[in-house]
Amino acid sequence: MTKTVDSTSLRPHPAQPAPRELARAALLDAAERLLIEEGHAGITTRKVAAEAGVNHGLVHYYFGSIEELLFQAMERYTERLLDRQRALYATDMPFIEKWRQAMRFIDEDLEAGYPKIWAELHAVAWNRPQFQQRIAQVHLQWREIFGEALLRAKDELDFTDTPFSPDAFVALVATFNAGLLLERLVGLDQGHRELLDAMDGWLSALAARGKESR
Repeated sequence: MTKTVDSTSLRPHPAQPAPRELARAALLDAAERLLIEEGHAGITTRKVAAEAGVNHGLVHYYFGSIEELLFQAMERYTERLLDRQRALYATDMPFIEKWRQAMRFIDEDLEAGYPKIWAELHAVAWNRPQFQQRIAQVHLQWREIFGEALLRAKDELDFTDTPFSPDAFVALVATFNAGLLLERLVGLDQGHRELLDAMDGWLSALAARGKESR
């Protein structure tokens, strides 16, 4: 039997997080695990509370609804990955090497389960405008980070005489990444390696042309 915690009965040590934060973190961690293992349809207030080891009343006390808990879990996970991307694009390595590392992150993220959470919460949001806006914000954050990285690399990549403006290229990358993730989640990877190799070759050619023009 899972031992539950009543956060109101705990007294924090001065060096420890407050009980409220411990309980919230436990619920967010549990929601993250259950979204990966079972999907949102299998998550109930009691199940996530049992997984977290807290009283089930704390779900609504801290989050208001199970859906809000799930979205905050997704947004928290997203922020960790956005921080990783910011750190990658802040390095001094050439843009093409940053691109290659970012593409390797796709496999790492799939193995860790983030795209499953991302896709599960898209389904929750289809008919709920308040959640659609939050999903859209996640997409916009990814685009903003990549767009800023591309802007900083303007002296490395020459988009002249290509079909794409930098803004169009950001949209292309965002949409093909989303497609890659969704197909990989159902076990389909046909043509993915060829697509990534083609993109790598094209960007390498842009970088070489940019170097010649400097």
